[in-house]
Amino acid sequence: MEDYSLDSEKVYFSEDLLTLPREDGTPETLRVGEWVSREPVRIHKMIVREKVLKVDQLEVFAPLVSKLRRADYEYYRRITGLNMTIDFPGYSSSILARIPFDTDPVGFYKWWRKGKHEHIVYLGPAYQYKLFQKVATMEPKVILKKDLDFVKNF
Repeated sequence: MEDYSLDSEKVYFSEDLLTLPREDGTPETLRVGEWVSREPVRIHKMIVREKVLKVDQLEVFAPLVSKLRRADYEYYRRITGLNMTIDFPGYSSSILARIPFDTDPVGFYKWWRKGKHEHIVYLGPAYQYKLFQKVATMEPKVILKKDLDFVKNF
């Protein structure tokens, strides 16, 4: 079997062969498109976090993001964050969560925290701090005590 080891300088397309180790350490060679279908989270981490795999944006990365949504929604939600498309009151169509987060932090806070939409948009600790701090400054009566404590202890 030929070895198609990862070449960090190469841009991979879906038909390119790639050899990666299985969980047990034995090498396995598949087309990149097959790796995307089988292990989308692993491939995404190699591209985005580890930056060891370069892929064509249209042919590989776009389908990968679509597969992530179906394969591991929690991972997808975490990586998407404020770029998640949401239905937000006052808008006639879906928008990025970033828009009300930036333009109407109090409204976003009410929708996200009090409307129980935390499961839709993931906010890491830094974004929670930013949101809670803005809300505490703009409308202190709106913010929950636990969120105020979060800001004080951040």
